[in-house]
Amino acid sequence: MTQVTSTATAGSPTRDRLLDAAAELFYREGVGVGVEALCRVAGVSKRSMYQLFDSKDGVLAASLERSAPAYLAFLLPPDDGRPPRDRVLYVFERLEEMAARPDFRGCPLVAVTAELKAPDHPASVVARRGKDELTAFFRREAERGGAGDPELLARQLTVAFDGSGVRAVMQGRGLDGLALATATALLTAAGVENGDTTTPDEPEPEPSA
Repeated sequence: MTQVTSTATAGSPTRDRLLDAAAELFYREGVGVGVEALCRVAGVSKRSMYQLFDSKDGVLAASLERSAPAYLAFLLPPDDGRPPRDRVLYVFERLEEMAARPDFRGCPLVAVTAELKAPDHPASVVARRGKDELTAFFRREAERGGAGDPELLARQLTVAFDGSGVRAVMQGRGLDGLALATATALLTAAGVENGDTTTPDEPEPEPSA
């Protein structure tokens, strides 16, 4: 498969415009968007595109690699001290929020790989790496929350996340709390509860006889 290659410095205005346009177009209309349409929206010539990348596949992979960190940053909670269960549920709250938007087309990482149907495509590799980061987050929180099998729970939560996004796209409507309820059930079944983090008062000693 074609690898991501660039002969220009990352961050050049032309490259940035191209990748911004690619991220928007490929998400909204699919990976079948042609080079001419992509270059027209980006305001760059085909020659300029091919000076930056050796193919449209390279643009697709680079655009996903550029947009994935911001997507994950939106999903993951800030380091504000909330307990593991709440940190996991925060991700599903963000999914519910996204799924309610009229322009929601599913998880961009899943959408690309589902269309490509090629695990070794450079964009699929980038998408899988991003999804692995989400699963790793779930695993860390599962461990912190005392889950009996953190690895299994992390994979279950990832499946729940991906499946919920696909359902929202197929139904053409928001999830109405379904993703959040599913994640809650998985966490409860795995024994991940917030619990009481306060120290209980010491019982008063019994009076001596």
